[in-house]
Amino acid sequence: MSQNTEIKVMTLPLPGMTIDSERTAIVIVDPQNDFLSPNGVAWGVVGESVTENNTIANIATLMKAAKDYNLPLFISPHYYYPTDYGWKFGGAVEKLMHSIRMFNRQDSLKLEGFIGSGADCLEQYKAYIDDGFTIICSPHKIYGPENNDLILQLRKQKVDKVILGGMSANLCVESHLRELLEQGFEVAVVIDATAGAKVSEGDGYQAALINFRMIANTVWTTEETLRVLRQSFCGGSNC
Repeated sequence: MSQNTEIKVMTLPLPGMTIDSERTAIVIVDPQNDFLSPNGVAWGVVGESVTENNTIANIATLMKAAKDYNLPLFISPHYYYPTDYGWKFGGAVEKLMHSIRMFNRQDSLKLEGFIGSGADCLEQYKAYIDDGFTIICSPHKIYGPENNDLILQLRKQKVDKVILGGMSANLCVESHLRELLEQGFEVAVVIDATAGAKVSEGDGYQAALINFRMIANTVWTTEETLRVLRQSFCGGSNC
């Protein structure tokens, strides 16, 4: 390459996303103890990022906003049942999750041992999740929603705009983002309502931020999300 060759850095557009009360939902991925509780099996690698981003409180804020503005709230959980441990192959994090019994449930049809387990949702979220209106999807098994019923549930509610948060940033959240976009949804990622693992190979959260910006319709902080919702529903005033 010639020394005089200029390398031009392109600034990405920010398409944005408007809120339509009849077409918008909040989707939270894996708001579960194994990710978000200090007692969870993944806390050792995600806890620093969760703390830095105030992720636990920000996810709660999104759930509350869904209820305050009467937006559908969807939970896409991650469960493994005893038969899943018979899989014959898997990727690196799959192998890790199985080895540490992450998201482990004792039975697919019974709840013995579930309450308070790593697979259960954080206690402070239950007032929002257990209200009889939140849609709890069937479990996804690796990262994305291709093998659970999230897309079906969204379509049945005539939703095509998603505000997305949850765990973890560069794995399940990014995979949900990609599949939702491929399925024709608009997606806003709430970048401080997620977090990622810090491992010897790098920081999963920082890796995800780059792809969120390149792929999503828009990226918001939790504060920006609340401001957009207030503007959409209340003309910017508190309501």
